[in-house]
Amino acid sequence: MRTELVFSAGLQIENRFLLATTVMRAVRKLHINSTRTEDTTNKVLADVGQGRYVESKLPEIVPLPAIEPLLIATAA
Repeated sequence: MRTELVFSAGLQIENRFLLATTVMRAVRKLHINSTRTEDTTNKVLADVGQGRYVESKLPEIVPLPAIEPLLIATAA
């Protein structure tokens, strides 16, 4: 059962690390203490498979600043 949910969610979010992060964040926000965590996880995976919670975007890659050339002082 959960394998099918993960597969359908994987079709919506192809990056598996982004999928795992999205599901974990949604489970943390939606979990109610009186319910099982597994049920909340299944509900979130079903919602992702239907196209909800797919608004996540990868952060923009910022180029690193140039490294100044090393200045080696020579002994006089």
